[in-house]
Amino acid sequence: MLWEIDYKGYLMEKFTLSENFINKFKRKKPPFGFNGLGELVYMRTYSRIKEDGKNERWWETVQRVVEGTYSMQKNWIESHQLGWNAWQAQKSAQDMYERIFTMKFLPPGRGLWAMGTPITEEKGLYAALNNCAFVSTKTLKEDYSKPFCFLMDASMLGVGVGFDTKGAGEIVVKGVDKDRDEQTYEIPDTREGWVESLKLLLESYFHGQASMMFDYAKIRPAGEPIAGFGGVSSGHEPLKEVHEEIRKVLDKNSGEPITVTTIVDIMNLIGKCVVAGNVRRTAEIVFGEPDSEEYLDLKNYKVNPHRETYGWTSNNSIFAELGMDYTEAAKRIVDNGEPGFAWLDNMRKYSRMKNGGDNKDHRVAGGNPCLEQSLESYELCCLVETFPSNHDNFEDYARTLKYAYLYAKSVTLGKTHWSDTNRVMLRNRRIGCSVSGVAQFITNRGLGELKNWLNDGYDVIQEWDKMYSDWFAVPKSIKTTSVKPSGTVSLLAGATPGLHYPESRFYIRRIRLSKHSELLEPLKKAGYTIEPAFGSEDTTMVVEVPVDVGEGIRTAAELSIWEQFNLAAFLQRHWADNQVSCTVTFNPDTEAEQIAPCLNYYQYHLKGISLLPRHDYGAYKQMPYEAIDEKIYEKEVKKLGKLSFGVIKNEEADVDKFCNNDSCEVVPLTGDNDDQEYSN
Repeated sequence: MLWEIDYKGYLMEKFTLSENFINKFKRKKPPFGFNGLGELVYMRTYSRIKEDGKNERWWETVQRVVEGTYSMQKNWIESHQLGWNAWQAQKSAQDMYERIFTMKFLPPGRGLWAMGTPITEEKGLYAALNNCAFVSTKTLKEDYSKPFCFLMDASMLGVGVGFDTKGAGEIVVKGVDKDRDEQTYEIPDTREGWVESLKLLLESYFHGQASMMFDYAKIRPAGEPIAGFGGVSSGHEPLKEVHEEIRKVLDKNSGEPITVTTIVDIMNLIGKCVVAGNVRRTAEIVFGEPDSEEYLDLKNYKVNPHRETYGWTSNNSIFAELGMDYTEAAKRIVDNGEPGFAWLDNMRKYSRMKNGGDNKDHRVAGGNPCLEQSLESYELCCLVETFPSNHDNFEDYARTLKYAYLYAKSVTLGKTHWSDTNRVMLRNRRIGCSVSGVAQFITNRGLGELKNWLNDGYDVIQEWDKMYSDWFAVPKSIKTTSVKPSGTVSLLAGATPGLHYPESRFYIRRIRLSKHSELLEPLKKAGYTIEPAFGSEDTTMVVEVPVDVGEGIRTAAELSIWEQFNLAAFLQRHWADNQVSCTVTFNPDTEAEQIAPCLNYYQYHLKGISLLPRHDYGAYKQMPYEAIDEKIYEKEVKKLGKLSFGVIKNEEADVDKFCNNDSCEVVPLTGDNDDQEYSN
């Protein structure tokens, strides 16, 4: 029997799976997808270092995740004296374990990494289990620095954050009072210290206080180890740089109402700081007004050359108005793929489109960076991914939906360290059960069968939500279903990401690894092509993995812009009561004129959409995806031997990248934004 002191200081009995049950899986081969790609991504990204110095195997990761999930449930039930049934919990947990092990569903990358670890079970940082968040700047008069600090804190925990520009004009940037003596803040070697320094700097300008100076002496030097969670310090340079750059932004705006540009500059500079601190998988999205030339020109570096070094940190979207003229926005999309579109009226009024307006989400203010969740300000969301194609029949899939739902609902039981967030989440209990491998399912079973599974599956989730909400004695979730873009999580299961079709049936997928990674030697022995990363030859290597998505599947280039819009609308109608994340790719030479008509028609069927011109990237070296034909694929596969990672200390995975202290927990290499290193 295992006991531990939880973050509130209570003695808590941990839930543990039966040893006899776990023994059955120790020698089972996990069904990783795509010729070793799934296993490589798992080893690189999610396999943690254990106390004995060895890296986890899949059966151990699943055990940690399931035991962490049921420990959260147990702690909630017992702390509220609701009656815990140990036998029933063991039976239920074993079923969840099998369905994760066989990849019928998977928790988000953050869950695979953080669930059941000291990040949550000792420090209580349950925010790290959530995918994404949103914060509005509309209340700057009351909040001042809070939205900016929230974004920094959440980003350092691996949470992608959306924000808006509604705070523009709400306060005057007074500037620092140069007649007062400078104040110095000695920054502690903690995540909290970094965020506090941002707060002090911003409020010195917002309130006209004395100039803030910073002492970075306590922050450990770059390269020093972080004892608690592994990895190395990034040093103080990223923080010092963001302080200096934010000063320049605020000096320029001093004496005037805060501008759209200043708000976005500060948020983007924070994002750059987090990335520079070694978190490659942070993400931002900003929402602006469709008639603001200032906002629409933020990524026009001829107009705003100063933003070129950090403007890439966010996707820029507009709060589109129903009935608006999309002509000018369409022209901008042809040039650079932005802006994206979020129809706030639809986000607030509708759940699934087929159900008609219910207005139950009337407080929604924005969305997350991939726009699959409608969110209130300061709200977080937890997403979980299901793979219908990995099931033989709907009855089996319905059973999987129970445990996918239950994982996400369990995460809502964990409070965050932000009071504003807890207030929203305790009320909404919002989650997102997603579907991936949609292209594979349609190819093999047809759109009609998918429609049946989605409609019936949605009803299954609502029944479980009613039952488990009663059991936990919490409100039913305001919304429960989404379609997320996935990232690397779907690669583990050998599924196409979300609703998106592949660029090619056969392709080479390139994965970046540290030059010192112990994963490289077994890959080399198995015959995988490995070469230095272009532009980072001294630090990074690239591994090439041949992939076959499946017979008969169409490619993205074969789908017209209209068909892609229609598939997104189909899933918004029959599955997602939150939202559908969809990036429509188009041929700029032949389909540019269709963008505005598509937006005009589908604005009444969608809550959000983004578009991206399809170009020939053949001139770029080491693109993450390279289409190949069947002969090349067979040739590449033929030269591959058995891949066995053996006992490896995987420093790629065991880093809470960015941190400068053991209390600074960042979920690293999170799968949901794994391709961000290539996307900008």
